[in-house]
Amino acid sequence: MVTPDVVLTARRRAFACLFARLVLGLIFFMAGVYKVFTLTPAGHVQKWFLPFHDTFLPTWTLWAVGLAIPFIELIGGALLLIGWRIYEALMALGVVLVIVTFGHLLHEPLYPFHEHVIPRLALLLFLLVMPRESDRFSLDFVITTRRLRRS
Repeated sequence: MVTPDVVLTARRRAFACLFARLVLGLIFFMAGVYKVFTLTPAGHVQKWFLPFHDTFLPTWTLWAVGLAIPFIELIGGALLLIGWRIYEALMALGVVLVIVTFGHLLHEPLYPFHEHVIPRLALLLFLLVMPRESDRFSLDFVITTRRLRRS
């Protein structure tokens, strides 16, 4: 038997997932919009990645990763906003956070991560550990529910 407390808990989890997903999605989506359409991917590489040419990293990797990240942020953020392919989006954005962390540590070993990385990582980890069925306000949930009803 489903008690009112169980229903309330499920609703609270659903809203927790929704708010975390929307905030994280907006952060990455808006960063991607800026980097793709205003700064441009090449400008992103020049501003944030080419300063690492003095490290052991080959220049071609700086270009490849620097060009890819704006699109990963744009697409990953959009996917989170609509709630589709959430797991894949979180994994891709998690890789971006690891790359950003590595880059900052490479040039500044005591970089203040509490300002940039940690809030994004906290939301990302929260969404990763929540049961998928908790995010009831997502396209993933709707699609899965319809598939299960048809079977």
